[in-house]
Amino acid sequence: MNSYGRIFKITTFGESHGKGVGVIVDGCPAGLEVDEEFIQKELARRKPGQSKITTQRKEEDKVEILSGVFEGKTTGTPIMMVVFNQDQKSKDYSHIKDKYRPSHADFTYQEKYGLRDYRGGGRSSARETLARVAAGALAKSFLTHLGIEVTAYVSQVADIIVDDDYSNLDFSEIENNIVRCPDPEKAEQMVEVIDDIRKSRDTIGGIVSCVIKNVPVGLGEPVFDKLHAELGKAMLGINAVKGFEYGSGFQGIKMKGSEHNDLFYTSKDGKVKTKTNHSGGVQGGISNGEDIYFKVAFKPVATIMKDQESIDIEGNSSVVSGKGRHDPCVVPRAVPIVEAMAALVIADFYLRNQTVKLKKD
Repeated sequence: MNSYGRIFKITTFGESHGKGVGVIVDGCPAGLEVDEEFIQKELARRKPGQSKITTQRKEEDKVEILSGVFEGKTTGTPIMMVVFNQDQKSKDYSHIKDKYRPSHADFTYQEKYGLRDYRGGGRSSARETLARVAAGALAKSFLTHLGIEVTAYVSQVADIIVDDDYSNLDFSEIENNIVRCPDPEKAEQMVEVIDDIRKSRDTIGGIVSCVIKNVPVGLGEPVFDKLHAELGKAMLGINAVKGFEYGSGFQGIKMKGSEHNDLFYTSKDGKVKTKTNHSGGVQGGISNGEDIYFKVAFKPVATIMKDQESIDIEGNSSVVSGKGRHDPCVVPRAVPIVEAMAALVIADFYLRNQTVKLKKD
């Protein structure tokens, strides 16, 4: 439950209110130049307290690389990175140590393990995702050398939707607003909605869209390890995610086969291309060279600043009162998490594919 990947493999550790959170990355090729400033920048996009529409927990999230890097390059040995917690306020959770918060992992963890870390949810806290972002930064650096680009953005908050095709959007606008939406007008509306929700002591959900460009043909396996299935697993493993769709997704059911089929042609440079991309860059579970694009749905954050009826560990009726510092909407901070997990999937499949090619040779 703590590891992901076959060749480019990560193992995360730590708790929200423990001493720190970190990751061990194994299988990263030797000789990759490690840009610590880039890793830190990626973590800054995820960290709490970055704007009025995120949790106000103050964490510097300064990463320390403890192994696997020498003279600025990976050595091919396990890379260990850790971020030490600084602003834990565990007392904010003492009131729920014997209660089950609605839609949290409290009950399931208690039943599965016989105990639970009630301080911010322990391992079930979204703070664990900083480890994925740190590892994802390495994966993104690796993919950059291959010309592969991974870009995510907020495409919906509540009923505010960016319905333009991603090819019509200016991705340079994503980091120009606190909600990380490439449409400036829609971004303002989203921020207003989230801020209103925050003031009402409630939460709201949204969608993060992701586009992966320049993926080579051949990544993925035809049966159980289909590329889109692995992307789905990676996304559904992120806290608060309730849905995943790629390519035409659920909208594809409205089309006829003659409309939905992606017709092949040969480009001027001799490459096999498709006239449309309803397949989302994956056919038969294997990348076809077109852009991979998908959407990830995030539920409203479960912790709200209102009283809710629940029960305690003895089964008695109880009232849970929301306290502490929490996001009114998780999607602005989820953008780098989605990118990180997408990069980890593609990096792992790329390296797996090289192994297959070597065996063939």
